[in-house]
Amino acid sequence: MGMEIAGWILAVVLVVVGIAGTVLPMLPGLPFLFGGLWLMAGLDGYHHVGNITLYILGGLLVIGLLLDYVAGALGAKKVGASKAAIWGSVIGSIVGMFFGLPGMLLGPFVGAAAGEFLTGRDLHQAGKVGIATWIGMIIAAVAKVGVALTMLGTFALAWLI
Repeated sequence: MGMEIAGWILAVVLVVVGIAGTVLPMLPGLPFLFGGLWLMAGLDGYHHVGNITLYILGGLLVIGLLLDYVAGALGAKKVGASKAAIWGSVIGSIVGMFFGLPGMLLGPFVGAAAGEFLTGRDLHQAGKVGIATWIGMIIAAVAKVGVALTMLGTFALAWLI
C-alpha cells in the first residue's frame, strides 16, 4: 500500500514538473509529463488507459521534441538563411542548453548569425536570421504547451471512457 501511494505521488510530481517544463527552460517537460502519465496508467493496471492511448501520447511526445529542435531553424529558413545559418541555429540550440537560460535564448541566435557570417553575408541579414530564429523558438514554445495540453486531454479522455 505504501509503495502504491509513493508511486502515485511520483506520477503526480512528474506530471506537474512536466507541465512546468513546457515553459521553463532546462526541464525536459514533455518527457516528464509522458513518464508521469505512463506511470499513472501502469499504477492503474492499464484498466483505464491502454496501449493505443500510450502510443498516441508517445507520438505527441516525439512531435513536441522535434518542435524544440527544429523550430528555430525553420524560422531562419523562412527569411532566406543559408544552410550554415540553419545548422548554426540547431548547434546553437544544443550548445545553449548547457548554459542555462541565457544560453538557451542566445545560443540559436548566435549560431544562426555565425552561420550567416561564415557564408559572407552582411550584419543586417545575420540579424534578420537571428530574430527569425527567436520567433521560431517562441512559436515552438507555444506549440509545446499545446502538445502538453493535448497529452493531458487525451489521457483524461481515455481515463473517463
